[in-house]
Amino acid sequence: MSTQPGESRAATLIREVFESGRPLTYIRSTEEFRIAKVLREVAGRMPGGAPTSVWTWSLTEGMHRDGETAAEATLAPRSALDFIAAHREPGIFHLKDFHEAMRDSAEIRRRLRDLYESCLDQGKFVVITSPVHFIPEEVERSLLYLELRPPDVVELVDFLREESRRLDAAETNEAVLYPLARALQGLTLDEARYALRRALAANPRLGPESMPFLLEEKRLLIGKSGVIEFIADGTSIGEVGGLEVLKKWLTERHKLFQMRDSLSSEIVPKGLLMMGIPGCGKSLSVKAIASQFDLPLYRVDMIEIFSGRHGKPEGAFVEACKMMEDMAPAVLWFDEIEMGITSTDSGGEQGRIFAFFLTWMQEKTRGLFVAATANRIDLLPAEMIRKGRFDEVFFVDLPGEEERIEIFKIHLARRGEDPAKFNLPQLVGFTNGWTGAEIEQCVVSAITTARLADRDIVESDLVKIAASIVPLSRTMKEQINHIRDWAFERAVKASAPPRR
Repeated sequence: MSTQPGESRAATLIREVFESGRPLTYIRSTEEFRIAKVLREVAGRMPGGAPTSVWTWSLTEGMHRDGETAAEATLAPRSALDFIAAHREPGIFHLKDFHEAMRDSAEIRRRLRDLYESCLDQGKFVVITSPVHFIPEEVERSLLYLELRPPDVVELVDFLREESRRLDAAETNEAVLYPLARALQGLTLDEARYALRRALAANPRLGPESMPFLLEEKRLLIGKSGVIEFIADGTSIGEVGGLEVLKKWLTERHKLFQMRDSLSSEIVPKGLLMMGIPGCGKSLSVKAIASQFDLPLYRVDMIEIFSGRHGKPEGAFVEACKMMEDMAPAVLWFDEIEMGITSTDSGGEQGRIFAFFLTWMQEKTRGLFVAATANRIDLLPAEMIRKGRFDEVFFVDLPGEEERIEIFKIHLARRGEDPAKFNLPQLVGFTNGWTGAEIEQCVVSAITTARLADRDIVESDLVKIAASIVPLSRTMKEQINHIRDWAFERAVKASAPPRR
């Protein structure tokens, strides 16, 4: 695709279709206003120098150019097609919701085929737009079908600039428009308009302070899909205790991800798979990835996809993955991936989803980093964990002594307590085999006990709680040993070896 300077992805696509000489195009989209704007942009970039006229038709207004009254007797669909056929100059003709006319009339379908011949190589291009996909078999070979993806950064920057001026917003620094446009990626222009107005209602000047309002509106709009959740609560990598091998890997891959546009696709990080024992920091690490990469985080809800409330699971999953590519750059989180994407039923729904996922991981846009987590790792098929699907497969084990000390420090400091007041190395002796989640619960319970007694927490509070907790490693000893044995030769340990 050859993009001209300042040209959006949508304008490039439509311009190249016109330059190929195809006279009939069908675009599926709900964004009529946006398509009209893109067509005007393309009209000004057509070969020959002089701008091409853009005509618009609807069943209620007939055929007209911007700012002009409708041509006489063009309300009927057949009259609109006759007008295009008789038009002697080059032009772009935008027909809104013309699929209904094609559905109802064999005469219209015949006239469209005639129009294909009469417009060919005449510089006349007919664009049918509709929110639904309906192309009769008779004209299927004559029409080029396109699905318009959400606006890219070029369109969104232009939109932000125009809207802030139109709404009489305070002078906007051009330097802030690009990151704000990145935050709005994946939304339609109408949805972006709502988000922008929410931000301007809080502050009449667009700037970094507008970002939380844009993201909050985006969270609400994305939530309408029902299967994708926007995760707003970020976690810095310093809030993850231990897992030094994983942290080092993420720091290195962050540099490569930032250079993704200048690297070959084989080198650009695609994602990672974290598997291991529940409660040891996999979910927390995913949130830290988004913060480390300075990207928004989205979570695919596999339970919702298989609920049937959003159509067939296969279609809902494919649609969610395509939607996320429009959100890029972003981090996409598949939680408990083994519960939804397996190869056990190769001929059924799950098997088809699994086959799609493997192909999609190889071909997805380079701006999307996939983070998958799994607990029941023995359910993961070999095809998923082999090299090439994910950049790396990490095993998250129970934290060692040094890691448990670090986790205690993190949770005490997060709740306003000074870790130096406690003899943590001595306390670690009570927590052998604990998960990070159990350490957090110990700290929370001890602080709760102290607050109920209207005093500060002391070390004995932690010791008493620790003595009463039965860790997961004891109640599920056989399962944890099975997980460790399974992962020994299949994954890289996320934790560094203990220092001697």
